[in-house]
Amino acid sequence: MDEAIRHTILALLDQHRIMTIATLRPDGWPQATTVGYANDGLTLYFLCGPDSQKAANLARDDRVSLTIDHDTPQVMEIAGLSMAARAHAVTDPAEAEKALRLLMSRYPEQDSVPLPMPTPADVRLFRVTPVVISVLDYAKGFGHTDLVSCQG
Repeated sequence: MDEAIRHTILALLDQHRIMTIATLRPDGWPQATTVGYANDGLTLYFLCGPDSQKAANLARDDRVSLTIDHDTPQVMEIAGLSMAARAHAVTDPAEAEKALRLLMSRYPEQDSVPLPMPTPADVRLFRVTPVVISVLDYAKGFGHTDLVSCQG
């Protein structure tokens, strides 16, 4: 992966903290939901309820599509990411603790209204590994995207 495009991807990941993720329902229809995320480089983490539809969908099929972006007042300022990725449940306790710390660090303002820190037993944590990343940047032209393969 080109170092400039990697820098752009990491900057966009660091600027945001919510994403829309689509999983596949049993009937084959995609189900898109908004979740908070944290990243460690290009690896993303999110959590959901252990009995949620997302968790059930991912237990059947680990393929996801996701978008990360934000609203902007000017069309030509649109910038964001979309990814085809694989999402796997985090089962290693050390990785689970790390993922929870990363996720909680994305919400420093939450310190003023403390919530109990969830434990890995309370939630289902997922590691999202990109396969293909599409970097959207309208500043380079209407609908401009750079497609980046993350394989090999």
